[in-house]
Amino acid sequence: VQLQASGGGLVQAGDSLRLSCIASGRTINDYVMGWFRQAPGKEREFVATILSSNSTYYFSSVKGRFTISRDNAKNTVYLQMNSLKPEDTGVYYCAGDSRDKIATLVLDYDYWGRGTQVTVSS
Repeated sequence: VQLQASGGGLVQAGDSLRLSCIASGRTINDYVMGWFRQAPGKEREFVATILSSNSTYYFSSVKGRFTISRDNAKNTVYLQMNSLKPEDTGVYYCAGDSRDKIATLVLDYDYWGRGTQVTVSS
């Protein structure tokens, strides 16, 4: 499975962005999919995950502001980010794994895409 994330950019605090992660190579309809982010000098951290059943789970600091979703027909996962804050700045990565369960650790995912930069100015 190859994953390609896109949609990042430079925005101001309070703005919105929608990230996309397009999968190729096989269907991800039965995969758990996740979003992670990494700020400069920090470890990669969990943001959100979605199961094949569309059940979702979020990191506490983004709950209520971010929404993860999937479009099986397009083999794509999205991350809608609203009310962005400067602390949301980082490189955002999408990830996938065939073990369809809630997964919040980097090690839980076998497949990773190249990241997309999100910068939120104050």
